[in-house]
Amino acid sequence: MKESFISQLRSFILPFTVLLIIPAGILWATGFRIGWGLGMPWDAVIVLAGSVLMGNGLYYLFMTIGLFINIGKGTLAPWSPAKKLVIIGPYRHVRNPMISSVLLTLLGESIAFGSVGIFMWFALFFGINHIYFVFSEEPGLQKRFGEEYITYTKNVPRWVPRLRSWMAY
Repeated sequence: MKESFISQLRSFILPFTVLLIIPAGILWATGFRIGWGLGMPWDAVIVLAGSVLMGNGLYYLFMTIGLFINIGKGTLAPWSPAKKLVIIGPYRHVRNPMISSVLLTLLGESIAFGSVGIFMWFALFFGINHIYFVFSEEPGLQKRFGEEYITYTKNVPRWVPRLRSWMAY
């Protein structure tokens, strides 16, 4: 039980680094500001829009991590992968809602802080993950979960969510 909790806690290191440490470093290096310098009310609207994206991203991140732990019986960490394929909730709309939620949060940060640097980090993070998923994660999932995963990939898109949820059963 204690080791499981520690493993779950360690799995938050990556999102914490991606969403807080690296963006904070970017803001520190490029000059911290909120908004785009357009003045009121436009900056307030832009900061609100970015904040809504960040809030939604964080909500879905915690939801998908919870599903991974409770349904998949694993964590998002590569050293403790899910033992069961998770295909409920947001996973019925998009295959990678956890990464999509991180991307949504980063996009919100780049908008709210008016940071081109964070937007560049968003684009780089997406590119790295796309390559990783195509060449490593998905082939590994296909080996682990077989036909169930193949059927899932034929019905649920990798990045752009489908509007209506896919029902496996």
